[in-house]
Formats: sequence, C-alpha cells, structure tokens
Amino acid sequence: ARRYPPFAIMRRRPLCQGLIMDSVLDAWIEERLLADGIKDEKYPDLLLRLVRQIEQQGLKTIGIAGSQGSGKSTLARCLADLLTQARGLRAEVLSLDDFYQTRIAREEMAKQRHPLFLVRGVPGTHDVVWMREVIGRLLQGHSADVPVFDKGRDDRVGSRTLPAGVDLVILEGWCFGARPEPEERLALPINALEAEQDDAGVWRRTVNLNLAGQGYQALFDVDFLVFLQAPEFESIHRWRVEQEQRFNQGPQAMDPDQIDAFMQHYQRITQWMIEDLPSTANLVVALNRDHGIDDAKLR
Repeated sequence: ARRYPPFAIMRRRPLCQGLIMDSVLDAWIEERLLADGIKDEKYPDLLLRLVRQIEQQGLKTIGIAGSQGSGKSTLARCLADLLTQARGLRAEVLSLDDFYQTRIAREEMAKQRHPLFLVRGVPGTHDVVWMREVIGRLLQGHSADVPVFDKGRDDRVGSRTLPAGVDLVILEGWCFGARPEPEERLALPINALEAEQDDAGVWRRTVNLNLAGQGYQALFDVDFLVFLQAPEFESIHRWRVEQEQRFNQGPQAMDPDQIDAFMQHYQRITQWMIEDLPSTANLVVALNRDHGIDDAKLR
C-alpha cells in the first residue's frame, strides 16, 4: 500500500509552477521515494527542479549545503541516482566527510594551533587540495582516487577509485559554501565549548581564517549551490539525535548530551550559514521544524 498519495494528488499544490512533467522521471522518483520512506509531498518537485537546472544550464558541478541531519546526503544520493538511472547522465557524489585529514595530521594541528583541531569537521580539518584535484580529474574525463574515511576509527582506511566518464559532480558538506564570519562576530563565545576551551578565541579565529582561505573558497565555487536551510539550531540538534538513533545503534552511538557537546564544534558556522547563505545560494530550500520543505526559492 502507498504511504502517501500518488503524484497526481501530490501536485495539486506544486512547488515549481510551470514545470514540464515527465512520466519517466515521475515513475522513477515515486518508486525511489517510497523505498526511502520520504513522504514530503514537495520533495519530488525539488528533484525535478534540480534536473531541469542541470539539463537546461549544462551544469557540471552542484554543491549541496546543509547542517547535520538536514538531509543533504539523501538529496545528493537521490539526485545522482535519478540522473544516472532515468536520464543517462553519470553523476558522482563527493562528500567533505570523505576528505578529513588523517588522525596524525589533526594531532599535529592540535599541538601546533589549538587542541580543538583534533576533532574533525571544521575548516582546516579537510584535505581540500585532494578534493579539488579529484573534481578536476573527473571533469577532465579521467578516473580519480578518493580517500575512504572510517568515522569509527576516526581515520582514513585507504582509498577507492572513481572511474572516468563523469558528467556531473555533486559535492555535499555541512559547511559547503560558507563564507567567513565578520571579525566582530568572533569576539564573544557562542556556547559552552567556546567559553571553556576557546575563551581567547584562538580556535574560532583560526577556523575562520581557514574558511576564508583560497582552498575552501575555490572548492565552493560550483556552478549551482543548493542550501537546505534549517529554521534554527535547536531543530538541527533534534534532527541529529534522531539521525543517531536511526543509523547508529552500536557501542559507539552517542546519547543526546554527547551529541550536544559534539555539535557545539559546528554551531558557530551553522548559525552563520542560516543567516548568510540565502544571499549567495542559487536555490534555498527552507525546512520546517518537522524536517519538511516549506518552500524552495531560486535566487
């Protein structure tokens, strides 16, 4: 039995006015979303809008930005599969999470710059040089080796090869597309983590300088940027707790307090992106507190 109404009913209030419907795309999307348990009636039109942008503009790179638990990885995977299976375009997804610096490299950063750099995730803890090289090779028609990062071990565990013949590269990451914060915003701690472990502001200012650097900003220079905009940070915390409960039931699973402590490393940039990224993203997808789509606007 269907878990939500057929598309003919779902489209009474279309997200994208004037969108040309395609029976092949409709059928593929309906089957895929049913399999993934995605019930948001506006999700099919979001996917269709992105397909139209790709085909009409000849896009080669798309960035998907969104906080932890916002659904950016799901959107990237669905879009790539849709393009490959229903449109005959080969799309590859690259995540910032794949390109974390090694444990040894982060231990060295922790010694030389600030102890908080041992924790992966913030700008400065990614190998953006390698990631940019991979994008370049794929777009030039070559194969490329990408790292494999094991979050359980908190380290790389080898690499894998992406074959040649890619038409589109989809890049996703929690801070993708973020711009550096104005200096005056860095003066005061934003949470307990910063107050207790970065009272002088050394870590957050170094993170901001890393974000402002050519490596990250060049990486973020994509043909089209999608931002999944959360309503506020409190919703993001709840989504992240739900994500942990759904996908990580092992001994390394975090409880809500541990998740709160972990997310404080990313709160500053996340809140800044909620304010700032709508002015630079090509498509802003406003999410409500229940994780559904309220609206999607092209800039």
